[in-house]
Amino acid sequence: MTPRDRIIDAAMLVFRRHGFRRSSIEQAAEAAGLTRQALYHHFDSKEALFRAVVERLYQDARAAEIAVAEAKEKEGLGLADILVAQITARLTFLVAALDGSPHVEELFSEHLGQSRDLYQKYAGLSAAQGTATIERVRARQKLGLRMAAGELWRCVEMAVNGTKSAYPNMQPADAFFKDLETMLRTLIAGAIGPSPGPRKAKPKIAKKSSRKKPGGRK
Repeated sequence: MTPRDRIIDAAMLVFRRHGFRRSSIEQAAEAAGLTRQALYHHFDSKEALFRAVVERLYQDARAAEIAVAEAKEKEGLGLADILVAQITARLTFLVAALDGSPHVEELFSEHLGQSRDLYQKYAGLSAAQGTATIERVRARQKLGLRMAAGELWRCVEMAVNGTKSAYPNMQPADAFFKDLETMLRTLIAGAIGPSPGPRKAKPKIAKKSSRKKPGGRK
């Protein structure tokens, strides 16, 4: 493990224990077994260190999302099962990372205030991943969709955000994930239409003969 990774791991523990506002560079350095000067060699402020922690969480949550999606696709599960598992894996990782901290609300608020660009970056990566998943499953299972794959994923994210608004900070987690799954399965079921059948060939229209009959009549 590199010194930078060790600092980020230590900072995660400090932020979980004290929240953002009551944490300090000195606390993170002590938790990492470094001097304050050594920590400043890697991060020039508490805010920069916090952003590094947030990005690490997003990276690990994305890795969990991809791994679960690939595993469920290999199992040949339906589109709803795959997307629910994919999204649940990402959000479960983020919830578990802060589980037990008395400062969950503050940390969620700070991460949006200081790292909105990271939120948007990884939301875009998830959108690309989800859209690609929908396209592959649609083609493999010959599904009929009532909308384009990208539009379906946008509706999925709207359902996720809507459920989040009902459960601040995704708490209580059990109720949040139960309602989220219900919303997603209902949405995806409504988006799947009849399977597109093989295209029927148009009937050929027989051309009238232009041959003349005996006697000059046609």
